[in-house]
Amino acid sequence: MKPTHKTLEQCVVDSLEGFFRDLGGSEPHGIHAMVMAAVEKPLLATVMKHAGGNQSLAARWLDINRNTLRKKLAEHKLLKPGE
Repeated sequence: MKPTHKTLEQCVVDSLEGFFRDLGGSEPHGIHAMVMAAVEKPLLATVMKHAGGNQSLAARWLDINRNTLRKKLAEHKLLKPGE
């Protein structure tokens, strides 16, 4: 039997459905910023890990400018001292 894997999209949907359930009918605020903050740091950390710490390679994989990547890494405190 082939293992089933959730898509990234389905994981987001499932998490958001749980978030709305946990709200218990209360009105949510700032969902976009909340999701972006929750996703960006682990995205950057994981890509950097798989790129072996190579910022140029990671920036290419992310399809962003290397300077933008460095700024985001700094914002999320993911730069190692001396980088």
